[in-house]
Amino acid sequence: MKKLLRLLADYKKECVLGPLFKMLEATFELFVPLVVKSMIDRGIGTGDRGYIVRMSLLMALLAAIGLSCTMFAQYFAAKAASGFSAKLRHELMRHIQRLTYTDLDTLGTSSLITRMTSDINQLQTGVNLTIRLLLRSPFIVIGAMVMAFTVDVKAALVFVVAIPLLSIVVFGIMLLTIPMYRKVQERLDTLTDTTRENLTGVRVIRAFRNEKAEAAEFRQENDLLVEMQKKVGRLSALMNPLTYVIVNFAVIALVHVGAIRVSSGILTQGAVIALYNYMSQILVELIKFANFIITVTKAVACGNRIQNVLESGDPVSDDDSEPEIADENRGTVVFDRVTFTYAQAAEPSLTDISFTAKRGDVIGIIGGTGSGKSTLVNLIPRFYEPTAGTVTVDGVPVSEFPRKALRKRIGMVPQKAVLFHGTIRQNLLWGKQDATEQDLQDALKTAQALDVVASKADGLDEMLSENGQNLSGGQRQRLTIARALVRKPEFLILDDSASALDYATDAALRAALKELPDRPTVFIVSQRTASIQHADRILVLDDGRLAGIGTHAELLENCAVYREIHASQFPKEVRENG
Repeated sequence: MKKLLRLLADYKKECVLGPLFKMLEATFELFVPLVVKSMIDRGIGTGDRGYIVRMSLLMALLAAIGLSCTMFAQYFAAKAASGFSAKLRHELMRHIQRLTYTDLDTLGTSSLITRMTSDINQLQTGVNLTIRLLLRSPFIVIGAMVMAFTVDVKAALVFVVAIPLLSIVVFGIMLLTIPMYRKVQERLDTLTDTTRENLTGVRVIRAFRNEKAEAAEFRQENDLLVEMQKKVGRLSALMNPLTYVIVNFAVIALVHVGAIRVSSGILTQGAVIALYNYMSQILVELIKFANFIITVTKAVACGNRIQNVLESGDPVSDDDSEPEIADENRGTVVFDRVTFTYAQAAEPSLTDISFTAKRGDVIGIIGGTGSGKSTLVNLIPRFYEPTAGTVTVDGVPVSEFPRKALRKRIGMVPQKAVLFHGTIRQNLLWGKQDATEQDLQDALKTAQALDVVASKADGLDEMLSENGQNLSGGQRQRLTIARALVRKPEFLILDDSASALDYATDAALRAALKELPDRPTVFIVSQRTASIQHADRILVLDDGRLAGIGTHAELLENCAVYREIHASQFPKEVRENG
């Protein structure tokens, strides 16, 4: 949490002026009981109406000055808190963008969303209240006690007893609730995850008529969150009544002592009223401070969670350096005895994988579900680091290849077609920001997506909804392929990205890729043997191991796994050749 406060460095002026104006306001407030005392003893006691009017005007002036100070303090506190939260969001997003896939898998999307939104909002509120109340409330409490001693020492001893008791209650409850609020936020993470899963999978839920089961699961998670919130709420709720009880007993003691001393002629009635006002000020400030402590407790728990994210993982430090690459090595990819295991996984997803892809080769990758196909191609752009062995791109081990330079050479089309809210043109320009109109048209032509653009009223300027929901699955896939082609990559990775295309479009896409003037090294992950049968080489994966490598004809003859996959898709052809 302390490390986050460095982001307030640009708001030093606000962090000083905010509390300063609050202290000025508190100082003027401490003089009000003395003005009331003087008004009662000298004005009302002697019937001097002029004096009463003057004291009333003085009180109005003190109130006006206090209001002005409060307004300035609120402004500076709000400016610092909102600026701090904005910088923290930028810092957190920058850190998340630099995390490896392994780190993101460990942290979880829903948890990161909660910390980016709810946690930062809670922390912003905590910073705002800290600037305004951290010094003001203790200053009023201590100042009221000191002022009480100036009125009457013996009566003020009541304050000496009451304030430590109040401090024990406030700080004791604070220490008990801090870990509980942390658990509340963890429950909120779980609920957010359930909500996100339901919203993204709503079509599947309705297709299987599973709404009741999902609603029951959501209700269970929500009830657990509510129960935890009630538990910490019950403990936090003790703070106000306990402080009220202590203060009210102190007021009774104060009035009792004051009455005796007034009867003895030691104190005036105005002095007793002043003492009571100081006790009331303490009560109000301690209630404020108690609520402040609750808010700050939540903010500290949220801040620690954010700090945990900022300290987690191994952020990628990127630069613009370009490694020296020999011309003969360009376009080559070499896997040398590569093994990879996901974090916290019991078994490796890839084991002892070795192969070489030369410039301009088309490499097909096929295998059963969970055989490691996507994992293999994700090692090429260095989304994950090999557990053992070496992946070499352009003759340079990827562990030594700056990520920015590496990924600039690669056109990646992920398994799930992802488009962003904006125009088709804006999505295509992700591939290359300075691409010309001709670059876009060439990429669309190769990706068989010209008809997608032509079918839209605004063409390339057609607005897409979030994740391209106003497009069909095949249209989304063709546009994501075009986006990858816009940058004219040295390597093109198609991770099962033609699964929604019909066979004719798929074949036309593969033919167009072969006709590219600067043909990239292509990796095609597919479940269809028809999509990869014309590849220069095909890798067959079985449970993370390389079951076979060769051409379509070679694998049909020598690889049982490939033959079984092909037979399941073309049984008639296999029987005729069998």
